[in-house]
Amino acid sequence: MKVMARLCFLAVMILGLPAIAMSEDDVSGKLTIYVVNYPLQYFAQRIAEAHATVAFPVPPDVDPAFWNPGVEVIAEYQRADLIILNGANYAKWIDKVTLPRSKLVDTSASFKDQYIPLANLVMHTHGPGGEHADTGVAPTTWLDFHLAADQARAIADAMSRKRPALRDIFESNYKALEDDLLRLDRDLKGIVVSNMHEPLVASHPVYQYFARRYGLDIKSVHWEPHEVPTDEQWLELQAILREHPARWMIWEGAPEPESAATLKSLGINSVVFIPQGNTPADGNFLTVMLQNADRLRLVFSK
Repeated sequence: MKVMARLCFLAVMILGLPAIAMSEDDVSGKLTIYVVNYPLQYFAQRIAEAHATVAFPVPPDVDPAFWNPGVEVIAEYQRADLIILNGANYAKWIDKVTLPRSKLVDTSASFKDQYIPLANLVMHTHGPGGEHADTGVAPTTWLDFHLAADQARAIADAMSRKRPALRDIFESNYKALEDDLLRLDRDLKGIVVSNMHEPLVASHPVYQYFARRYGLDIKSVHWEPHEVPTDEQWLELQAILREHPARWMIWEGAPEPESAATLKSLGINSVVFIPQGNTPADGNFLTVMLQNADRLRLVFSK
């Protein structure tokens, strides 16, 4: 009997069998929401306020795009009222497990035709996740703050479908969030407009939507802030600079001093613009993005 019970338990966790769906028709009470990255957690929590618990179980030192949850965490996602996805090929583990389709919310589904294909596949690492190559389409959609507002819209709509009685609250909170995101969008346009043709290099190819939205000329290498580039990586950068004379490199995080000093010797300054896929050590999504924007003012000042 113990063996049979264990098999049933594992089947429920892996396959999402009917036992998990028992609470789907419950339209009262606090929502339990699981998300796949920090921006979605921030959006969902602002829209729901105290009417939902929004869980983002990815460890702080792991890139959520390449994280793989264990069986127990998968079961937590299955039990949630809503599972908020980024779409755009983000969190590939989603395609390897069975999750209740009625609970899935693909927040970028409304703009799939605006996904940006990835052109060059280069093997690299993000923290303890192991070596991999980015494939398919660019995932960091929220760095186009207009698209980020669309993603928040999808979350608000999903919450209202689950809790119709709270629709007015969700809608009001969404509007406040949308105002913040679109103000950030306008601020970025104002910052870059005076010198938007400035050639830039990014330390990692995560700024595709950001570059397209704000009209920036960015070419990317595959460097990590906590690693000093190899001789081969420096040669790759110098090859880029011959046709793309950048004076600034945009980093996902503060670079190693040796990296920044070598760049400086090549006439390239460093500036940090944090994509913030994972939870920030301080502040929140909005404060981090405002700090990012402030740092960019120096890049685009003439």
